[in-house]
Amino acid sequence: MNRAIRSACARRVLAALITLALTGCSATVLATQPKPVPASTPTPTAQVVAAQQAAPGSTVAYLQQLMDSHQLTELRTTYNGTYGASLLFQADTLTYFAVLFHDKAIWRVIKTESDKSAEGLYRSFAEQTEQLAQADIDALRLQAGKTYAAKMVAANQQRLQALQEDISHQQQQAKQVALQQEQARQQAVTLSSDLRSTSSELSAIEQRIQQLKAQQDNPELRLPAAAASTAPVAGTPDAAPAGSTVDASASSH
Repeated sequence: MNRAIRSACARRVLAALITLALTGCSATVLATQPKPVPASTPTPTAQVVAAQQAAPGSTVAYLQQLMDSHQLTELRTTYNGTYGASLLFQADTLTYFAVLFHDKAIWRVIKTESDKSAEGLYRSFAEQTEQLAQADIDALRLQAGKTYAAKMVAANQQRLQALQEDISHQQQQAKQVALQQEQARQQAVTLSSDLRSTSSELSAIEQRIQQLKAQQDNPELRLPAAAASTAPVAGTPDAAPAGSTVDASASSH
C-alpha cells in the first residue's frame, strides 16, 4: 500500500516536471556558500532552519552538501535588494527545497515533495523578500538623495561664493568709477570756469585786433592835432615880448 502511495506521488511529481519543461523553465545550478546571519533572524521551527551555523544532519547542512555536489537544479529565483528566494529541485529524490537567503547566506530552508506546496512556499518567500528589502531600498534611496543634496549644497556654496566675490568686485569697481566721476565733474567745473575766462580774454584780444586792423585799413590820412603855443606871430604888435617898449620914431624909419 505504501509503495502504491509513493508511486502515485512520484508520478505526480514527474508530471509536474514535464509541465515545467514544456513551459520553458530554465534550470541552473545554485552553488552558494552559507554565511552567518544577524542574531535577529527567526529561530528554527519544524522544517524551517535559520542559517547560522548549520548543525550536522540539519536541512541546511543537507542542502549545503547537495549544492556542493551539484545535485540541485534551480527552478526559480527572486532577488529583492540583498534578500532572495529560490526554488531548488533534487531530481534523484524528486524533492523540492524552498530557500530564503540574505546577502547570499542561507537563512531558511523548507523541504517538501509536493510541487504545489513548493510553489506556494517559494511565492511566500518571494513576497517576504520584497517586504524585507523595502526598508533597505528606502534607506538606499534616502542615502542617495542625501548624498546628492550634499553635492548640490557644496556646488551651490561654491557658486554663492563666486557670486559674492563677483558682487564685491563690482562694488569696488563701482566705488572707483564713482570717485573718478566725481573727480571728473570737479575738473569739468574748473575747466569750464577757466574756459569762460579764456574766452573773455580771447574776445577782448580779437576785438582789439579788429579795431587796429580797421584803423590800418582806413585810407584817410589823419594827422595828430597841433599842440597849443603862446609865441607871437611875426609882424604883429602883439608879438612883442612883454615888458619891452617900441620906439615910434625908430619904427618909422
